[in-house]
Amino acid sequence: MKLHTIDTGYFKLDGGAMFGVVPKSMWQKLNPPDERNMCTWSMRCMLIEDGKQLILIDCGLGNKQDEKFFSHYEPHGEASLEKSLNKLGFSRNDITDVLLTHLHFDHCGGAIERTTDGKLVPAFSNATYWSNENHWAWATQPNAREKASFLKENILPIRESGQLKFAEAGSTVINPNIILNIASGHTESMFTPHIKAGDKTIVYCADLFPSMAHIPLPYVMAYDTRPLLTLDEKQKLLTEAIAGNYLFFFEHDRVVELCSLKQTERGVREEHVLKLSDL
Repeated sequence: MKLHTIDTGYFKLDGGAMFGVVPKSMWQKLNPPDERNMCTWSMRCMLIEDGKQLILIDCGLGNKQDEKFFSHYEPHGEASLEKSLNKLGFSRNDITDVLLTHLHFDHCGGAIERTTDGKLVPAFSNATYWSNENHWAWATQPNAREKASFLKENILPIRESGQLKFAEAGSTVINPNIILNIASGHTESMFTPHIKAGDKTIVYCADLFPSMAHIPLPYVMAYDTRPLLTLDEKQKLLTEAIAGNYLFFFEHDRVVELCSLKQTERGVREEHVLKLSDL
């Protein structure tokens, strides 16, 4: 098994929303905001190469939205999903499975593309797309709080294509080395896959720990629908991570992609900053 980092570029989100109740005087040292209070975040994905399988976890923002939409989030950077795959010698047609942690636009926007005649089609024509029934129902009948994050054009064409399958919590149906754990504080039934790579367990943190700065328990996003549940889920996973010597892979940290963890007097904190290529 080989693990690859897939950079799809950067975007901006409000710093206060990303750090919740943590005061700006503290969080601005971790991710300096611009004059509009917007901070830069990565949209980092993971590619798992295992035998005949080529599994992509999440797929970034995509490029099919209109200029008004993009003006809110300011996507930028030289990297793209296509460029990152090509750099590794792959194309989108090589992907066998797309595992979507959840269906917020910055995680699944790249799943669907718009053709020159305006049709919405899967960007990965040969792939099976994976979600779970609870989250799919949540995303396709969105609450008012999350409605702006669940865009129909990113979601419904997946099912219409016939390429959608559902997996259950705890399942290894996609690959025996990928355990599909669930967290529901950020949004209902978000996957937080645990990847077994040799003697290492790598947690794809999705939006449970969007960045390394979110390791301390109080650092919970204002976007989370159930922040107290997020606190419990963070504590549980951190306890497991210390016991199992897990590594955390961060989707949104603008600099750090991977770290090890250590127990300190202040709680669990990062130990060593790493890259997948270091493993």
